[in-house]
Amino acid sequence: MKADPLASYALVVVDTNVLLSAALSPGGVPAMLVDRLLAVGKLAFSETTFAELDARIWQPKFDRYLPIERRRRIVLQAHAAAVWIDIPAELAQRAFSRDPDDDKFIALALAVQATRLITGDDDLLCLDPLGELRILTPRTALDELESGA
Repeated sequence: MKADPLASYALVVVDTNVLLSAALSPGGVPAMLVDRLLAVGKLAFSETTFAELDARIWQPKFDRYLPIERRRRIVLQAHAAAVWIDIPAELAQRAFSRDPDDDKFIALALAVQATRLITGDDDLLCLDPLGELRILTPRTALDELESGA
């Protein structure tokens, strides 16, 4: 019997770059993916992954693309819809990626026992697979989700 691809997305970790891309381009693949993810599962956040989203979305470079009210709504909706995970200290201190700033996403995925981490970051994508954790691009994840619908 074929495994249900939707089960892999019940609880998923999405990198900040994908969430920002979804906000910036509502008709793009990242936005379609985030909409689909919210329809079939939940997004996991830790304090540090959410703090990165909250800090980056307010950068002045987004002023001409994302009105303040839309950014506020994105942050509030993400906060409300999130499954909040505390990362154990020993996991938070481990190094996984060649970019130490990306380690927080792997630590979160491992802490929540997610089987999918969605990113556009080559420093994370090059680690796929990491045990049971698949690290996928938004396009690959969306294709996988649509094949299981």
